[in-house]
Amino acid sequence: MTKEKLKNTLQWLCLFLAIISLTVAITINFRPLYIFDVDYLDILAYTDLDKGQLLDNFGKLMSFLNNPFEDTLQLADFPMSASGLQHFIDVKKLFLLDYGVLIITIIPALLFVKKLVTTKSLWRLIQPFQVGMVLPLVLGFVMAIGFDRFFTTFHEVLFGNDDWIFNPATDPIINVLPAEFFMHYFVLFFVLLEAIFLIGIVAGRRQLKKKKLA
Repeated sequence: MTKEKLKNTLQWLCLFLAIISLTVAITINFRPLYIFDVDYLDILAYTDLDKGQLLDNFGKLMSFLNNPFEDTLQLADFPMSASGLQHFIDVKKLFLLDYGVLIITIIPALLFVKKLVTTKSLWRLIQPFQVGMVLPLVLGFVMAIGFDRFFTTFHEVLFGNDDWIFNPATDPIINVLPAEFFMHYFVLFFVLLEAIFLIGIVAGRRQLKKKKLA
């Protein structure tokens, strides 16, 4: 592989990793989704807390997952088993990994996009982004026909243990984090990802159209 081909490959890799990691970061921190689901899924029916107390606990959980300097998770209204705590520690590692990937790739990705804009080469986004749109559609279809199986496989792939299987008796927080809520997270992620790819494709096609008319 020549130096130029290697550079081109790395640029595309950074772009795709930046898009995926950014979409993940936006999705997992989209607090309005949980606020909506508290009412939509009637989550308060599974706890003695009021909405304000529940959201306060959710906020503390998210703070722990997001903050690399916060190494203690204590929720006032939700006792936690050792395995439950370990699962959230594992989730935190994945959060921080995503942020690390985003930090490393975002600047090279933006510089690459800037180069495509200045050289009027946005049309180069069309084919890669069309390919990129396929995987979310396939995963979305699989999720639609069997979310429970999809959700289980997702955890089996990302986690090398069974700590993610919560017992409501020892980890009651699972009662306020229903599977449907996580399904909505996945839907949001897929929609955002498809939207970004679609924007790139549209921008590329418009540029091609202008070139043909010139």
